[in-house]
Amino acid sequence: MKYIYSIILSLLLTISYGQDQTTIMEKVEAAKIALITERLNLTPEQAEKFWPVYREFSQKQVELRQEFRQLRTSHDPKTASDAENKRMLEKGMQIKQRQLDLEKNYSERMQKVISTRQVMSLKKAEDDFRQMLIQRVKEQKSQQDQLRQKRMMNENNMQRKRNN
Repeated sequence: MKYIYSIILSLLLTISYGQDQTTIMEKVEAAKIALITERLNLTPEQAEKFWPVYREFSQKQVELRQEFRQLRTSHDPKTASDAENKRMLEKGMQIKQRQLDLEKNYSERMQKVISTRQVMSLKKAEDDFRQMLIQRVKEQKSQQDQLRQKRMMNENNMQRKRNN
């Protein structure tokens, strides 16, 4: 287990702002697959059947989140009429219901290829991965801020030396 975490952390550590978005996303996805595979203790046979279903589920979740985000950004409740606000509220609830239906459908589909226990462990593994990723991004930002401060201090010191 420690081995898989070290692989994931090393993958996340190699993510830098100098890389293109596709490369970063591929590394994040590889780390996520490694963590979930390990946490769910997937056999090779299960993994072969699970990952296509999971990827399809994830893609549909992304599409629903994008639809919801677009709905929110295209609507200003302060300037809209009560009828428009009510309509938007209903649309939002419909999207949330579709998200729930999607989860139920894919939960049933996943139970055909992995155990109920593994399905239950999936959400925790996803949440843990998300937290690891957030923590890594915060650490990286903190490191960049520290480097920026050191550079500024060095520049200020050099400027002072030049002026003396």
